[in-house]
Order: sequence, then C-alpha cells, then structure tokens
Amino acid sequence: MSGHLITVFVPRDSAALSVGADAVAAAIRAEAAKRDLPLRIVRNGSRGMLYLEPLVEVETPDGRVAYGPVTPADVPGLFDAGFLTGGAHDLGHGLTEEIPYFKKQERLTFARCGIIDPLSVEDYRAHGGFRGLENALAMSQAEIVQAVTDSGLRGRGGAGFPTGIKWNTVMQAKADEKFVCCNADEGDSGTFADRMIIEGDPFCLIEGMTIAAIAVGATSGYVYMRSEYPHATATLRQAIKLAYDEGWLGDNIHGTNRSFHLDVRVGAGAYICGEETAMLESLEGKRGMVRAKPPLPALEGLFGKPTVVNNVLSLCSVPIILDKGGAYYRDFGVGRSRGTLPFQLAGNIKHGGIVEKAFGITLHELLYDYGGGTITGRPIRTVQVGGPLGAYLPPSQFDLPKDYEAFAAQEAMVGHGGIVVFDDTVDMAQQARFAMEFCVAESCGKCTPCRIGSTRGMETLDKIIAGKNVDANLELLADLCDVMVDGSLCAMGGMTPYPVRSAVKHFPEDFRKKAPAVRVTHIAAE
Repeated sequence: MSGHLITVFVPRDSAALSVGADAVAAAIRAEAAKRDLPLRIVRNGSRGMLYLEPLVEVETPDGRVAYGPVTPADVPGLFDAGFLTGGAHDLGHGLTEEIPYFKKQERLTFARCGIIDPLSVEDYRAHGGFRGLENALAMSQAEIVQAVTDSGLRGRGGAGFPTGIKWNTVMQAKADEKFVCCNADEGDSGTFADRMIIEGDPFCLIEGMTIAAIAVGATSGYVYMRSEYPHATATLRQAIKLAYDEGWLGDNIHGTNRSFHLDVRVGAGAYICGEETAMLESLEGKRGMVRAKPPLPALEGLFGKPTVVNNVLSLCSVPIILDKGGAYYRDFGVGRSRGTLPFQLAGNIKHGGIVEKAFGITLHELLYDYGGGTITGRPIRTVQVGGPLGAYLPPSQFDLPKDYEAFAAQEAMVGHGGIVVFDDTVDMAQQARFAMEFCVAESCGKCTPCRIGSTRGMETLDKIIAGKNVDANLELLADLCDVMVDGSLCAMGGMTPYPVRSAVKHFPEDFRKKAPAVRVTHIAAE
C-alpha cells in the first residue's frame, strides 16, 4: 500500500473476466469516485477458487479480506458495509489466506498467483521472483542440472519423464545452437493451470525457461501458446517485453555472459500439437504431425538442434527449486512422484478450481474435501483424470493416491492434473464413443492404428449402443484397442483406448442396454 491508499484486488484472469470481473472493477472505481474515497485497484491473477469469481480482495492491516462472487449490483452494498476496511457482508469470506479451500494447499508453483500484479517486475521481485535465476547465473551448467535432478521433478504433461535427465541430455549434446521450447498448448479437457499461471504470474515461466536455457547452453526459446488463450498470450508478450526492459532477458543477462532470447508462437488449434514433436513441426511452420522417434528432440529437436521441450508447469516449478534447493522440493510428494501438482477440478463439481497439493493426495480428498461433491447434488459416478485420453475411474478407486506409478498400474494417468467429474446421469457407452470420436477429429493422420482405428472404434461403439451383436462387437472393440495401444506412433492413438477400456471395465451395464422393443401390430386380413 502506498501511504494510506486502500488497495483493492480484482482478478484479470480469464475465468474471472468470463463472469464479469471487468464490470465489477469499473463499478468499484465509479462507486469510490462517487463517495470521494481514494483507492488503488490492482488487477491480479486468480487465487484459483473459481467458484468464488469474481473474487474481490481488500488489503487490511490484518491481511487481505475476500468477497465473492461479486456482481456490479453488489458493489454499493459492499461500500455501505465498509468492505474497504474488511467490514462484514453476506459475500464476505474473511481473510483470504484462512479460507479452508486455500489454506490447506501447498503452493510452491502457484505461490504468487493471485497475490501479485502479474505485470509488475517490482512486485514479482518483492515476492521472491528471479532469486532462482540469480542463483543459476552464479552456478555451472552441471550444478543447475544436478539441482533439478535432485529435486525429482518430472514432466507435468503426460508421461512424467524426469526433467533432470532430459536437461542433462541436451546439456551434453554438441551443437552450434540449442533451444528451449515450452509447450503451452493446454488442450486437455478440464485443464486450466497453464493459462492461470501465465495470466497470474508470467515472469515465473520466463524465469524457469531462462534457467533451463542457462543449464543446457541454449540461447533461444519459444513458448507455443494455444490459439484459444488470447488473454494469456497478450499477458505473456507484455511480460517478455518487461523482462527485456529490465535486463532479465536478452544479451548478457544482468551483466553476465549468459544470453537468452524468448518469443511467443501461437498454434492453430490442433490437440496433437500438445505432443512434443508435432509441436516442433508446427513451430517450424509445417503441419503439426508426429515425428517418429528416435531421434529424440533432446538431440534433434527444433530445426534439427538439441532442444529442451517441457510444459508450463514443469518450467514454472524450476524457479523455486533453484531458489530453495532440490532437497526442499523433493521433500514434498511420495515414491517417485516428488513435489506438488496444481490439480484442476472441473466438470460437475461444486467448488471448481486449482488445488496445489503434494503428490499422494487421494482423489476422494480432492473431490469431497476441496470440491464439495457435485454441483447437482447427485452422487459422483466417475471422474476422468488426465484429459480426454485419461481413464474413467469409479468411486471404488477414489482412494488411489495421486502418484504417477499408482495411476499407471491402473492403466490410468495423472497427466496434467485435470479432473473432470460426472454424476450418476452419465452414459458411459456414450463417453467411450466420445473418446474415439475425439481421436477421429484430432488424429494427425500419420499412422494407421490411430487414423483408421479410431474411426472403426466409433463405428463399433455405435453398433454396441444400438444393441447389435453386443458380445461380438465388444470383443472386436477390445482387439481394436490392443492394436491402437501397441501400434500407434504416439500417445494420441496409444492412449485413446484408456477411457474406452476403463468405461467397459467399470461400467459394463451401460454397454448392454437392451434396444427398445419394436411393437408389432397384427392387422387382420380383410
């Protein structure tokens, strides 16, 4: 706070904007002017409690006090109730940090999200920003890679590949040029963590990518954004310009001999470009199609040069590791799943939003302790975890810990941390069909098992749903799934069978519904 000027925070996050945050900010500004009350409005990111958006916060001597969800019509009443000093109101939630949904989280990656002005370098620095990069600038490449390896950080996309191993491969590669590419093509259903952190704390991603570049000897990098994220793209571009202005990007970063140049590229809306090699093809200006591996992108990636490809959450985890050390980060989590993951609660859920917790938390805790069950009030029948290629899990598996290996053992995946909830009205045969239909629409077409297999799968499921030769067609569907898993070039075709198989396994009754009986009327001969 500057002097005695009261600071009010109104999020500029897309989720908040979609429910009228701009109008709320304008109403607060107008009401304050009408009452001659000087105040400062900061457009922060979201705290992640999306069910309370627009969430308005007021800075008080005791901390920030939250009110939400606020509409423009609520604003005069908030002023009447003395909300500028934290006064009681029906929309009040007390101190933001004490709201149970928020208080019980372990925020490492999202530590600043919703707290700072996303486009203030000064604010970012005041909350620990660039400390990891400052440490990295004083370290050798091998020391940085070792810190990331020690942390146990794994890819926060699909496969969960150890980040340190990938970086080490690129660091050891001999080349005249190397790249760092961030995959921000967040196409999984029910996911929004990448968008939220880019809109709420963009310098975190810039810092993580710069550390990666220094570690492996790269001088150029690209963020591959999805076209459906215009606000995130604009925010990131502004943040990159500010980072250049302040000497955190460009040549000779803060007087050192380390240099890194960063730019943004926007995709054309293809889910397949979430796969790293298809993304690289797209970045090179080609059609987004999967490359056969080997060679690995770490050795022959963008323009044939060694390339680090990580997703947003992996790179945003790096600054805190370089700030506080690999052991600090490794102390969170279970087994080989270390650190935290921002889980995203979506679908038919009462309290949707971001929940950043250490690995090992169960689905049950996420769905009920945080999510509060379904918004319809009906029982949860299933959740799909890890995007449209993730398995459907029944309540009997809700005690499964969020851990890469525990999920893989159930032919499921943690993936990007997205969780989509369905109540007991869902038709699982239709959901299985949707998985195949999605693959038909999004397959790059390069390999036959994915391109043709998904079309045949959709046709076979149509016959099952119509009650035609159900046993024979279920057998055919199982064979088809085997071929897709074993024969597809990438996870698009290789994992499409996961939601299908899990639906058939856990909800067999939905695949054996009797076709409606045909009424036969006998007309007597005249």
